[in-house]
Amino acid sequence: MNILGLVLFALVLGVALKKLGPEGEELIRFFNSFNEATMVLVSWIMWYVPLGITFLVGSKIVEMDNIMLLVTSLGKYIFASILGHIIHGGIILPLIYFAVTRKNPFTFLLGLITPFTTAFATCSSSATLPSMIKCIEDNNKVDKRISRFILPIGATVNMDGAAIFQCIAAVFIAQLNNVDLNIGQIFTILVTATASSVGAAGIPAGGVLTIAIILEAIGLPTNDISLILAVDWIVDRTTTVVNVEGDAFGAGILDYLNPKEMKEKDTELSDVHVEAIPNIKADGETSPLWLNRRLV
Repeated sequence: MNILGLVLFALVLGVALKKLGPEGEELIRFFNSFNEATMVLVSWIMWYVPLGITFLVGSKIVEMDNIMLLVTSLGKYIFASILGHIIHGGIILPLIYFAVTRKNPFTFLLGLITPFTTAFATCSSSATLPSMIKCIEDNNKVDKRISRFILPIGATVNMDGAAIFQCIAAVFIAQLNNVDLNIGQIFTILVTATASSVGAAGIPAGGVLTIAIILEAIGLPTNDISLILAVDWIVDRTTTVVNVEGDAFGAGILDYLNPKEMKEKDTELSDVHVEAIPNIKADGETSPLWLNRRLV
């Protein structure tokens, strides 16, 4: 369950395989094929998820003494998750972008309506990636070298929306089981949610499974994840929008800082002055090669 350790090991192994050159290509092709096969299995499983969730939620409802309390609690959880995403995506991220670039962040977001709509509809950061790359390059004029490097990494690593809903889900499950969380457990939830969101897959309901890591870290039962899965189709939409918004702002900030750095380097080069020393023996000739040939 050490997702962060697995991610770090995968990164180091990928660099090592790239260093091997042709010898490491066979193993790279194996991992690519294994990844494609895993995605096919996930697509098969997703067809049976509604049926499985129905029985999981049904068993949970039978165990509850007060069904209205459960429905009310789920409604509060959905509201808190969406409100957290609105605050983070509508206030925090635009403020960070404005503080760095001194530009209107909402003008930047207007050029990304299509990928945001795709993210809201598909609940998948990976499915939104092609649309995001196209719009951020064509509409917002972000350098291709930056967008095609930052956005694929962000689609799998930068999951700030998932981290928010995982924290809220862990607190919701704790309150559902009448468990009072102390300061240490809250800090554990924050750190574990941040780390586990890095390893979350960019597919629908990809961040729900990592909630089990948080629940085990603070000693809560993992059976209540079925309740989160039952309403995840609502929360996951705003989660994905915040995820891709963070990726877009990251690419925009880096695109702003990169030309600024290049401009400073050009200024440093333009400050270098070279003084020409006149050659008296040249007798008006400007080419030293011509002078040498005459002397020979």
